[in-house]
Amino acid sequence: MSCVRSKKTLGSERNKSKNRLTAIVLPFLLTLVSCSGTEKRIYEQNVTADTDTLEIWWDKGFTLEEDEALQKLVKDWEKQSGKTIKLSFYTTDELSQKVERELKAGELPDIIAMFKSEKSLTSRLAWDGKLADVSDVILPNQKNYEELALKSVNFYNNVEKKRSYYALPIHQATIHVYYWKGVLNKIGYKEKDIPKDWENFWNFWGKAQNELKTKENINIYGLGLPLSVEAGDTYQTFEQLLEAYDIKILDDKGQLQIDNPQVRQGIIKILTWYSQTYQKGYFSPQALHWLNPDNNRSMLNREVLMTTNDTLSIATAVRTDQETYQNKLGLLELPNKPNGQPMRYLATVQQVILFADSEHQKEAKNFLSYLIEPETIDTYLKASGGRHSPVLKSVWKDPFWTNPKDPHVSRASHTFKTQPTRLFYTFDNPAYSMVLKENVWGKALSRVIVEKVPPEQAADEAIVRIKEIFEEWQ
Repeated sequence: MSCVRSKKTLGSERNKSKNRLTAIVLPFLLTLVSCSGTEKRIYEQNVTADTDTLEIWWDKGFTLEEDEALQKLVKDWEKQSGKTIKLSFYTTDELSQKVERELKAGELPDIIAMFKSEKSLTSRLAWDGKLADVSDVILPNQKNYEELALKSVNFYNNVEKKRSYYALPIHQATIHVYYWKGVLNKIGYKEKDIPKDWENFWNFWGKAQNELKTKENINIYGLGLPLSVEAGDTYQTFEQLLEAYDIKILDDKGQLQIDNPQVRQGIIKILTWYSQTYQKGYFSPQALHWLNPDNNRSMLNREVLMTTNDTLSIATAVRTDQETYQNKLGLLELPNKPNGQPMRYLATVQQVILFADSEHQKEAKNFLSYLIEPETIDTYLKASGGRHSPVLKSVWKDPFWTNPKDPHVSRASHTFKTQPTRLFYTFDNPAYSMVLKENVWGKALSRVIVEKVPPEQAADEAIVRIKEIFEEWQ
């Protein structure tokens, strides 16, 4: 995913005088993330030396409006509660790295919003007993939650030997396919011409690349799938392909099935497809080095004809340009599985976590209860341009989510309301979180595409590493 635009930094900078003991308020963003995704953007609100201040780290938005919506939400809660919040935004990459560092240093905030990083961290923190049980926040609204959202935060605490709710689900997303329909129109293709069956769907983009080159002299890569070890989008897409081929790494009880010969053959098949497609020149070579923001950037710069993404961040980037939003940028659901069955989508449920050793448990849970009030969270999600979808049933009733005049939000809503979904394996077994954290699939792709090892060897290496990870968790 990417930062899609930036605005000039506003507000005053912190006075660095050694004699000043109390930090001043920083009402606006101090640092804006670059579209490379390697810098962090921090906004700090109501920064004081008061030990009663609630500290929150949040995965920064992709538009200024999204961050401003959260800032307003925070200010409204402060007025209502009489309490103070220190709010800091970080890029997705920076946030996950910072949390990993501070878990060792012990300088953690009270609350963290874990978005992209939640699949590889939240379940481990719950397992290790580092998260507070937030059942008292969820239970009053339990019937209003989507079943999948509740399952996504029902973790096992290996310290207290119990399963409970150790995170608060606030919104969800799943993989869709973005494409430049305006570019396809140049060679006579419309959305209805894009195949719905698996093999022809993927072949279509290579064919379109060739036609754009020969007929229009347009150089663009047909497929913008992430290939790098650094990007979480790589394992997200790979996991979705595993689902497409009905390859079950874990069974329904969370037990590893990696020794099943059919699983091995499925992994080999996917690696082979990636390798052969890359060799044909349909993947961007830069995809081997992408960070989390870079598939967005490449798409928006029209370097690739299509890409997969698990939020509406690309659409949100061009929302103010209605011609592009409505007519030039397209959004597709995934094709049917190779066996002809409808796709089952892997859902990412974004969560907010409260640390068990926080000294502000009462205030923090009060804030979380306010955050998940239907009107509060609906207002926040809409201000974010619908980048994420609701997890509360009552919020879906807002016409914003199904308005056919919005081709992107309405299609994402259609997927969640009509298509089967499941969670990543992390929620069935926390050991799998390390498979994602290490990006085992990204490493396997690198072995095949960059180091030219046979797909069979790369698959066997991945299988060995996954088994090692699970043995370490025994």
